[in-house]
Amino acid sequence: MEENARQKNSSAYRLAALDTDFLLGDSMRGVRLQLEYEKAEERLRAYGVRSTIVVFGSARVLTGGTGADKAARRYEEARRFGRIASERGGALRPHDGLCDNVIATGGGPGIMEAANRGAAEAGALSIGLNIGLPHEQEPNAYSTPDLTFQFHYFAVRKFHFAMRANALVVFPGGFGTIDELFELLTLMQTAKMPAIPIVLVEQSYWTRVINFPALAEEAMITQTDLDLFSYADDAEDAWRELVRRGLNTGPRPPGYPSIAI
Repeated sequence: MEENARQKNSSAYRLAALDTDFLLGDSMRGVRLQLEYEKAEERLRAYGVRSTIVVFGSARVLTGGTGADKAARRYEEARRFGRIASERGGALRPHDGLCDNVIATGGGPGIMEAANRGAAEAGALSIGLNIGLPHEQEPNAYSTPDLTFQFHYFAVRKFHFAMRANALVVFPGGFGTIDELFELLTLMQTAKMPAIPIVLVEQSYWTRVINFPALAEEAMITQTDLDLFSYADDAEDAWRELVRRGLNTGPRPPGYPSIAI
């Protein structure tokens, strides 16, 4: 046995970059956050993804039981939207090697799968920003494999959703969908990101689930905050609404503070 075997076998002697116990410890949380940001950022830049159209919606739309037919219709509308946006938004027409309005979803099943699927059927790239969860964490089979990422931190995932978004389209969903919607509404309301078109698909659902006018009536938001978004009934209507609201077909608009997303 070598005289220095105990020293060489000690965890202290491992190279820091190869010491998983150290890297997964509390002191390295900031480094892990940076790694999650940088890995996706490096790959998106390599593929020339300059801007995105983000699609949110429930992972549960294909479950059976009551409402299964409605869920199937929602899936098909999200699929149609993914195809329409990819064909008309610029994802199929790179400019100087850069792609704009690439579909980006949470990378999971349901509405997310549908939007990625529509983009794939159009022959376009699409992004899946998956996250490890107790349920529904598997990536769907339609996002571009080299642009399908797994995150541990919601914060970093949300940052990637926001920083390239030219538009947001939100189909019916639950806590996660609503959380992500309000995250971007708050960033726009507080001028932490450029104003982008936000369209909520299926007005009857959204007006029943969230009473937005009541927030304004109670002076919790202003009436102008209600103009941050609008409604659409289906995929084609959602696309028309994005165009009406000034969807940018190139990079994100310049002129915002450098600290903005």
